Amino acid sequence: MKKTIEKRVKRLRKSLAENNIDTMLVLVEENRRYLSGFTGEDTQFDETAGALFITDKRLILATDSRNDLQAANEAPLYEIICYKKGLVKELPNIINTLKTKRLGFESIRMSYMQYNKICKQFGSSGIDVELVEADNIMECLRAVKEHTEVEEIKKALFIAESVFINFAENIIKPGMTEKEAAWILEKNLREAGADSLSFPIIVASGPNSALPHAIPGNRNFHKGEPILFDWGTKLNGYCSDISRTLVIGSPDDRFKKIFKTVLDAQLKAIDAIRPGISSKAVDEIARNHIDSMGFKGKFGHGLGHGIGLAVHEPPGISPLKNTLLEKQMVFTVEPGIYIPGWGGIRIENMVVVSENGAEVLNSHDPAIFMEGI
Repeated sequence: MKKTIEKRVKRLRKSLAENNIDTMLVLVEENRRYLSGFTGEDTQFDETAGALFITDKRLILATDSRNDLQAANEAPLYEIICYKKGLVKELPNIINTLKTKRLGFESIRMSYMQYNKICKQFGSSGIDVELVEADNIMECLRAVKEHTEVEEIKKALFIAESVFINFAENIIKPGMTEKEAAWILEKNLREAGADSLSFPIIVASGPNSALPHAIPGNRNFHKGEPILFDWGTKLNGYCSDISRTLVIGSPDDRFKKIFKTVLDAQLKAIDAIRPGISSKAVDEIARNHIDSMGFKGKFGHGLGHGIGLAVHEPPGISPLKNTLLEKQMVFTVEPGIYIPGWGGIRIENMVVVSENGAEVLNSHDPAIFMEGI
């Protein structure tokens, strides 16, 4: 792991030099772990387990007494600074020590209140430092996955997928509530070895499945209606993400038509994936197919998102993103059709971009659910 961290830091330092940034302040939890190995978790947005300060010569991990021993064990390449009055109070000392003039930071992680406090602290300490937004640097750093990262993602995906197959074949039944199904699935995922969930499980039945991010409730499952599941597991820090839609019993023709439309849209998009194609073009292929089948306007969200240490990370696959895809990028392909009053169908697989196209990381074909369970 030490050599891997060294390589990642080297890549970051190259980008910092190109952008004339002499120190990078890293607060995003996943970026902090990626660049140091420190697994401390931020319990909420206005709290932090620590911050990295990376220059061309030095590596500092600043944290508090709850995490300093863990930081020292997990991040041996870093000097550990234990602050006693909070990170903002410690900043002037660290910045003076590093002789920082241009401080890169992740604006996506820093609140307006925190930004103002930092500026005020620098001002009262007589420190002249320029704060530079550097989100693009950090986004690019993790978008292309290392081989070992892809393998970790596959492990998380295997647990998520294999548990669900057994759950669908042997546990789901009419009368079960969305909440009950979500809990049983979560319990089984954890018992199968998952460290945690990638996000709260979505279970939506009947008309509720027209809500892409529905929250499981007390609605009972009924035969013949769409039931949408969206779930994922975390293992060794890496996430998986899958969606499947099924019916209990025999599906009607409407379900079959929508299911096939969504599945074909996914397959067409996956077939188009290759290094050099834009993420926007891939999204358009799936979207155009759904529109051509009479469901224009019924696919409202993006086609997919990158996944790794975070469940949502670059690249975004949507009409709003125009990223050129590269080898070893990992992302979801998840078209859907949502019809208010009836329900929705979403099918989500994970892929990695290879030299010749896309490798689907899932082991099971989602088409097995087209005919009901």
